[in-house]
Amino acid sequence: MEIKHRILSGKYKKAYLELSNGLVLEGRAIGADIIVSGEMVFNTGMLGYSEAMTDPSYLGQILVFSFCLIGNYGIPFPKDGNLFMYKGHESSSIKVQGIIVSDIYDGCYHHEGGISLQSWMRNQKVPGIAGIDTRYLVQVVRESRNLWGKIIPEDAKPQDKSKFKFLEKFKDNEYVDPSKYNLMSSVSTTERIVMGKGFKKVAVVDCGAKWNIMRMLMNRGCEVHVLPWDTDFSKIQCDGWIISNGPGDPKNTDDLVERIKNSILSSNKPILGICLGHQLLALASGANTKRLNHGHRSHNQPVFSLPEKKAYMSSQNHRYAVKKNSIQSDWELWFENVNDDSVEGLKHKTKPFMSVQFHPEASSGPNDTFWIMDKFVDLIKK
Repeated sequence: MEIKHRILSGKYKKAYLELSNGLVLEGRAIGADIIVSGEMVFNTGMLGYSEAMTDPSYLGQILVFSFCLIGNYGIPFPKDGNLFMYKGHESSSIKVQGIIVSDIYDGCYHHEGGISLQSWMRNQKVPGIAGIDTRYLVQVVRESRNLWGKIIPEDAKPQDKSKFKFLEKFKDNEYVDPSKYNLMSSVSTTERIVMGKGFKKVAVVDCGAKWNIMRMLMNRGCEVHVLPWDTDFSKIQCDGWIISNGPGDPKNTDDLVERIKNSILSSNKPILGICLGHQLLALASGANTKRLNHGHRSHNQPVFSLPEKKAYMSSQNHRYAVKKNSIQSDWELWFENVNDDSVEGLKHKTKPFMSVQFHPEASSGPNDTFWIMDKFVDLIKK
């Protein structure tokens, strides 16, 4: 077993990143002393690490932060420990399998207080590795269409597979590939949750919804009903639908696409699909999806609106995309990715249905496309 890029300083416990292409990188262990496996992905953002690590779309993945220092402002954390809808968090727990960083600050510099990144990781039983040249590692990930890894701290024990249901399908010596299975039950709420009070009722199909979607809807005067992914949508009374972001392959979601087609699309009420929700809505409309070579995961992905002839910077986190040549005749291309021309948004030509591959709720990332949430709420008002 060849070990490359050994970068250690001081007396630390060692940890190894074992990649499915045979490469092994050595660094120092951070976070929990647990062995994990997952799909290798990277994020180029300079901040927003707590939002990224709690984003359900990263479920089953080992996240590489390319920026040189992570953890410098700590983790926002309430004194009572109640994280529900707390700022700086997009779900109630860390969803990544682990993280890889060049360097980590083990403190918390924030005017509102909080805890250190390492303390949070240990509390949540999430491991990581520091002291690795993440710029080099990003190149390795980019050059590999499909790459999986294992974080192996010295003298560590295997991950508790009961943490997420899909992990129970993998053996200890197997690389975890989250796209193999339906991940909805590992990220979706198990019961209907009602948030806020407002003039209109919006149903959010929770495929792993980021909390900022609900925050923005409530801030715009909506009563939000967060629904389990396996809800019978035909029994839901609402004024509009949001199909949320989430992890995995949109085709690995059991009968969700059919239920969207038969109940949500047929309702003729305003619909907004976001990220995975965009892909699910496209599949329900008759279009097809594909797996991208690298995926899009960063804060500043440029997208171009064809009707407005205007570019926006967007926050993105996805591996799959809608095939452009499969878009149905009653739908039109709304946004394109400026870098690779992939589909970034769709609109129905006559009905109040729309979807975007990027995250208009951002968190973290640029707020250039907040107006899409305004547009959706306006459609409900009309």
